[in-house]
Amino acid sequence: MSTVVGEAEVREQLMANNEEFRRLATEHQSYSQQLDQLNGRAHLSEEERIQEIRLKKKKLLLKDQMYSIVQKYRRELMERA
Repeated sequence: MSTVVGEAEVREQLMANNEEFRRLATEHQSYSQQLDQLNGRAHLSEEERIQEIRLKKKKLLLKDQMYSIVQKYRRELMERA
């Protein structure tokens, strides 16, 4: 029996059952909101541009960590099947 679990379903399950994934997702969302605020400005100061770059890097790092958790979860699902 082969069970294919969609990306959205995997993320939903991890949000419900994995504290680390939930923390990473919350932090990722926070960085997204901060970036949205910066992007809403007509002009950015040099300090704001640096902040934007840092936020993008942090956000990408979190995304990579979340992806790693998703991959591990998928492997575990495959091993159980």
